[in-house]
Amino acid sequence: MKDDYPRYYEKLRQLAARLARDLRGPMSAFARLNGATTAPGALDAKTKQLLALGIAISTQCQGCIAYHVHDAMRAGASRDEILETMGVCILMGGGPAVIQACEALEAMDQFAAAGKGGKSA
Repeated sequence: MKDDYPRYYEKLRQLAARLARDLRGPMSAFARLNGATTAPGALDAKTKQLLALGIAISTQCQGCIAYHVHDAMRAGASRDEILETMGVCILMGGGPAVIQACEALEAMDQFAAAGKGGKSA
């Protein structure tokens, strides 16, 4: 399903909601952590989402790539900003990062085509 990143993103959101109902304590704590760490502070929300995307690419987490491409775009990250984030990942991660950056590129293009996630230019 990751070949359709907008659908993959929505499926992950549904599964996470189900997990939150069944595993309330840890998922509630994770939701609070997510909210606290991605809220604007010394770094704005867009920068934090680009950092999260870089980590997602580096750790080769497909679901995280879907989430953070979407959320970076929603936070106002441009295509060029996302591409530069991928470039830093490739510098630090080599060949495996190239493959994951390809996945992130596909996700970005699909979210942009679907009109989801915010601006893409």
